[in-house]
Amino acid sequence: MGARRPVIALTSGEPAGIGPELCAMLAREPLPARLVVLGDERLLAERAAALAATAPAPGAIEVEHVPLARAARAGMLDPANARYVLALLDRAAEGCRGGEFDAMVTAPVHKGVINDAGIPFSGHTEYLAARLRAEHVVMMLVGGGLRVALATTHLALADVPRAITRAGLAATLAVIDRDLRRRFGIARPRILVAGLNPHAGEGGHLGREEIEVIEPALREAERQGISAEGPIPADTLFVPQRLEGADCVLAMYHDQGLPVLKHASFGRGVNVTLGLPIVRTSVDHGTALDLAGTGRADPGSLREAVQLAIELASAA
Repeated sequence: MGARRPVIALTSGEPAGIGPELCAMLAREPLPARLVVLGDERLLAERAAALAATAPAPGAIEVEHVPLARAARAGMLDPANARYVLALLDRAAEGCRGGEFDAMVTAPVHKGVINDAGIPFSGHTEYLAARLRAEHVVMMLVGGGLRVALATTHLALADVPRAITRAGLAATLAVIDRDLRRRFGIARPRILVAGLNPHAGEGGHLGREEIEVIEPALREAERQGISAEGPIPADTLFVPQRLEGADCVLAMYHDQGLPVLKHASFGRGVNVTLGLPIVRTSVDHGTALDLAGTGRADPGSLREAVQLAIELASAA
């Protein structure tokens, strides 16, 4: 990439949430990249004006206008704008695939209102995987000195055990290993793998998923030259002595791993989608409808997401 500044597409997210004003807040500070905010120009200008912010840093951000379907009010969800939110993602993804952008960063969306509009949507990770025809993607959060990846993402807890398969876990470990090498520059990643059940199944007395699913997947990963240790009881996996020297933890489900990471880094964590043909990062929080339009939202996680996207794009 040489001396050229990377070009980062930033989707402004749910228009009723804090995404638009977080994007405006980033205009206060210079960045070592060309940042292109995708969103409705009038909406972004209104939220920026409401912040009474200091003057933007010269050349800090650009805006590419994508029109709302209906005028948005802070804190008031409107299903009419669901397709607008997806249009932002489509534009960023296609721009990255075509080489126009070097990476994309996403402000938060509201899954519920998109589904209320009659559009099946379980999250950015799954949507971008389908849009970019990625064979297997992995959600990983980075922050507080930790990297935590997920074997399953946005599923009801009752659906998690049958969603964890030998083939799926082996593919997840392969994606983590590959992207830690090529995106993060780690020569030989060491991955710690959580068990699903308490005490990692207690030898089969508290569940057999560890014996029948997780351990065979780890043996397959080992045959492929992947360093993956487990299954480790989740209640002792995150102690400092265990984490020393580890590059990533693979949790079996969303609320097994992410509470620990968010405790360590809330407001500064970054969501990275591994396995995509492009670089994509995001915030570690939701739309915060109660804060939208108040100027009290914290841009820390978005700032970190942009910085990590710049680093990953520069290393590509």
